[in-house]
Amino acid sequence: MKSSNLIRFGLFLLLTAAASCCFAQTYTMIDIGAPPGDGFAAPRAVNASGQITGATGPGGDSGSSEVFIYSNGKFTNLGTLGGDSGIGNGINASGQVAGYSTNGTGTYRAFISKGKSLIDIGDLGGGSAVAYAINDAGQVVGSSVTADGSNHPFMYSNGKLIDLGTLGSPQGCSWWNSAEGINKFGVAVGYSYTNQNQAPLLGFAWFKGKIHAMVSLGGGMSQAYAINNRNQATGIAYLANGDAHAFIVDASGKMKDLGALEQYGASWGFGINDSGVVVGQAQLNSGDHAFVYNGKMLDLNTLIRQGSGLTLIEADGINDAGQIVCTGEDGQGNSHAVLLTPQ
Repeated sequence: MKSSNLIRFGLFLLLTAAASCCFAQTYTMIDIGAPPGDGFAAPRAVNASGQITGATGPGGDSGSSEVFIYSNGKFTNLGTLGGDSGIGNGINASGQVAGYSTNGTGTYRAFISKGKSLIDIGDLGGGSAVAYAINDAGQVVGSSVTADGSNHPFMYSNGKLIDLGTLGSPQGCSWWNSAEGINKFGVAVGYSYTNQNQAPLLGFAWFKGKIHAMVSLGGGMSQAYAINNRNQATGIAYLANGDAHAFIVDASGKMKDLGALEQYGASWGFGINDSGVVVGQAQLNSGDHAFVYNGKMLDLNTLIRQGSGLTLIEADGINDAGQIVCTGEDGQGNSHAVLLTPQ
């Protein structure tokens, strides 16, 4: 009798474990809105404390925007570098923001924040630069025009811009070469044009002073957008059949296809946390939807328990607590900044 009870208890545990595997993670959703007087807020990154940065503005046809930080239920508007547009693309654990803004002459400039001010961090000699990510040491990565008119990926560290070079992009080439993500070890990822017809654009990882090409998923092209502290990166890569899918690539260079939400649809990986959970955007016949990948790609719109009236069209960042920042779209096409927290 005793052994029978043990067998039943063991069977119960197995069934419970099996059942738990069948239920996807669900999320509570907060529509954080926009500052008073603004019509939209578009998020781009979230840090370990749940602070968010991105762009906010009046919407409509104005084309203007300003950098914001959202923290503890409140917006702080950081403005611009004197121009009519700005966006925060990365935020580190101390709340320091990196991004880009136009200045008074309309030129795009990369910045980091200091308190409530934006500080122009310079360029590689060509007059303009943009920044996409920042780590907890205050190192920033992005893209800048060089003196010969090329675009090169850069790292800003200890007050100086470092040209990370390219994967063979021709001198003077104005095609886009950019660093998009950086981890706590100073490993940067991005993408660069090459001088090869078979693989004209490839993702890269930059570490110890050298740039290293990533592979693709068989289609000859890839782009990397984010990296975690386990040196796993995500982005988009082409398949041999012409489709393009989000991926995870590890430190060994092995690339995994994350698939798509619909057959023949594309997907992009925009963020990855230290658990290897990826978030991004996927194409559906009905339009773009935000996704989360943790062993399987899932539509985030199906994981929100309460109705919101919004369609989550893009997931831009995820922290190690699993909080995700998304862009949501209402029935009138207005953008909302949304924070998802695991239940």
